[in-house]
Amino acid sequence: MPPPSQLSIATSALIRLVKEERSYHKEAEQQQASITKLEQGGGDENAEFTLKQERNGLEQTKAMFPQLKAKIEDALARLEQQLEQDKGPGDQSSPEDITRAKEAVAEAKTAIREAS
Repeated sequence: MPPPSQLSIATSALIRLVKEERSYHKEAEQQQASITKLEQGGGDENAEFTLKQERNGLEQTKAMFPQLKAKIEDALARLEQQLEQDKGPGDQSSPEDITRAKEAVAEAKTAIREAS
């Protein structure tokens, strides 16, 4: 089996970062729901401590978004550059790799737009 091409590696890195960003958004939604539930219920003696911990966790999750956006933008630039390089003579990438890379570029641009 031949080693993966540079285009394939750059594509996989970008896809992983977009998935990670989605995961953090999902986690933030779950934490916000937990906070809302604790604010409404608040019956046990540890409610204040738990609420404080959940808010802290939500803030830490939100702090990841700017870093992830920067990483996605960087990986997107690298992938677009790799796509440009692969257009020249001696193209090493398969049509499937190129299609997958273009789909990853579109997903990353959507994720960046949504994060802004």
